[in-house]
Amino acid sequence: MNKSTRLSGMMFLQYALWGAWLPLTARYLSASVAEGGLGFTGTQIGMILGLAGSLGAAFAPFIAGQLADRYFSTEKFLAVLMLVGGVLKWYTSMQTTYSAWLILSIAYSIVYMPTIALTNSITFFHIDDQENDFPKIRVWGTIGWIVASWAFPMIWLQTGLSFQWMPPFFVGTEVPDVTARLADALKFSGIISIFYAGYCFLLPHTPPKADAVEKLAFKKAFKLFNKPSFTTLVIASLAISIVHQIYFIQAGPFLSHIGLKDSQIGPAMTIGQFAEIITMVFLGYFLKNLGFRKVITIGTVAYFARYAVFGTESLPVWLIVISQALHGICFAFFFAAAFMYVDRITDKDIRHSAQTVFGIIILGGGPVIGGWLSGYLQEMYTANGVFNFSNFWYTIAGLSILTTVFFFTSFREEPEIEINS
Repeated sequence: MNKSTRLSGMMFLQYALWGAWLPLTARYLSASVAEGGLGFTGTQIGMILGLAGSLGAAFAPFIAGQLADRYFSTEKFLAVLMLVGGVLKWYTSMQTTYSAWLILSIAYSIVYMPTIALTNSITFFHIDDQENDFPKIRVWGTIGWIVASWAFPMIWLQTGLSFQWMPPFFVGTEVPDVTARLADALKFSGIISIFYAGYCFLLPHTPPKADAVEKLAFKKAFKLFNKPSFTTLVIASLAISIVHQIYFIQAGPFLSHIGLKDSQIGPAMTIGQFAEIITMVFLGYFLKNLGFRKVITIGTVAYFARYAVFGTESLPVWLIVISQALHGICFAFFFAAAFMYVDRITDKDIRHSAQTVFGIIILGGGPVIGGWLSGYLQEMYTANGVFNFSNFWYTIAGLSILTTVFFFTSFREEPEIEINS
């Protein structure tokens, strides 16, 4: 296999193991014990899916970034993280208490979150034209997410599948204990992770920069805050990562609220990933013709539009479900473009750490605030035991449009001469 194929396979597995469990976990945790779930509160779910991710991202520069940049080959370090993560995810699936889920989720996050930045930096290290090559490789991560999100419910949660025109298109008869079986999504993810650990030894060799002048890679990476464009991007990314995290906390329960079956939630949420494939393919074209400022702004507007549609519950169910196609624009135009911009303005010897420092914000600060805000707003908009999803989503849409205005008026791209200096 050539490098591009191996890197594409890496992205496929990286996001397949994430897509296997994340879309379904909130529904499993929030469902009552009588239904087969764990009956956790909104605040507890926010802590599990928010705080855990934040701590993992916070440790990333000091663990993954430093070790991969200075001491170990990145692909081998990635293999170790994936092996440990697979075991943790399998063990978590068998737990039923809040404390066990929180502790294990934090441990898993510390292992998994650094790998997102590492796979990005491995790819950037081995490609020549990042604006054209990176989107074509990264899109395989989206495909992996889709495959995992569809395969699990089709194989394990349903029988007698048949086609229908309304998303998620393929539906069948749910097994009797369908909600309880959602926990097995974590085991599925663990299996993928362990397989991925072995695959890492097929990846192109990515050596550490042991001869770098600055031995503390993350220390040098934090100097990126001296660049005004990076600081502006970080502030906007913090806000967007908050609303992005809230989507994964509340979308599953929301889709169940408007009438989707538990076995349909995962496939329905992949509509966004299908759209992401298209936008990732053309991301390079838009970046070259519009520039980072306009492309990233389009991404923030897409967040506003998606949550505005979610808030309008009077719309047909099929339209609310299909509006998740905006997620493709949200992710590709904001997050993928943002990671690419960070790589462009970073010295070569700290690229792993630069990605992880940026990851502190979007995978660290954002999730913990998003988890807290989700729980807080859920309590605020709940009256007589009924959660007003409409007011909730409109509030998140408002935060998205405020971020759009801030970024568009404040961001100025660094001069070309500073790129990869």
